[in-house]
Amino acid sequence: MEFGRVTPEELFEVDFTLPPDPELTIKTLNASKGGKPLEVHVGCAKWGRKEWIGQIYPLKTKEANFLDEYVKHFDCIELNATFYNIYGPETINKWKDKASTNPGFKFCPKFAQNITHIRRLKNAEEITTKYYEGIMAFGDNLGPLFLQVGDNFTPKSLPDLKAYLENLPKDVPVFLELRHKEWFAVPEHRNAIFSLLHQLKIGAVITDASGRRDVVHMELPTPHAFIRFVGNGLHPTDYTRIDEWVARIKQWQQMGLQSVWFLMHQHEEEFSPRLADYVVKQINEELGLNIKRPMFLDDGN
Repeated sequence: MEFGRVTPEELFEVDFTLPPDPELTIKTLNASKGGKPLEVHVGCAKWGRKEWIGQIYPLKTKEANFLDEYVKHFDCIELNATFYNIYGPETINKWKDKASTNPGFKFCPKFAQNITHIRRLKNAEEITTKYYEGIMAFGDNLGPLFLQVGDNFTPKSLPDLKAYLENLPKDVPVFLELRHKEWFAVPEHRNAIFSLLHQLKIGAVITDASGRRDVVHMELPTPHAFIRFVGNGLHPTDYTRIDEWVARIKQWQQMGLQSVWFLMHQHEEEFSPRLADYVVKQINEELGLNIKRPMFLDDGN
């Protein structure tokens, strides 16, 4: 992922401190307290990484078998493949079958770029229907959906966004990722979009990228967190940032958080499994959970 990338020299100047909880987050979590156990999922963005051969994929693993191996290590995936193509039930069922060895595994399909970036949510009803027809084949393996609008999608397009979100099916959770700076820098726009999401019970993606600290908005319109963490090649700050995230998740758990989806990215994806493992280790220790950790071929856990 290139979003929010900084140079090694700039990295030392970044303030990685997580912002305090906004009023909406406190309101949302306080209203959700029900004593349910926190549901935690940790995964990566793609399974098709040749760099993981010899790391978590056995030597000589063929690309056709990457997903078979991926599900042995993680319980979810941010499915970026659906951004580039709309897949029918036949392909989705093949992926689902490969995850059968891990019954709790969840796919989090990204909305197709034809919907979000090309049509910009307008006149996209037919494409959206095809997208849903495909992903619903995941059945019990379907996690929340991830809707990312483009970097140039500004608050001027709020009416189009509102109309599109209002017409989405209500039976599958959706998280929205915004990137244009005006959504966060202008209080009027920020309040409008997060209030709308709260009203529609749609989640907000929090993307923790070094060069875009405004996108670490910490707004939770629903009692569910979808965190896209972008690391920097196992730099020491990757670990201190994870520690702070785990502390915040623990705090949110006590306030009423119901689920967290922590999706690992690195600018060089060879490092993603290692840092994802650290996330699981810290969450298990701090929250008293027993999430399965990735297994490395060199037993480097």
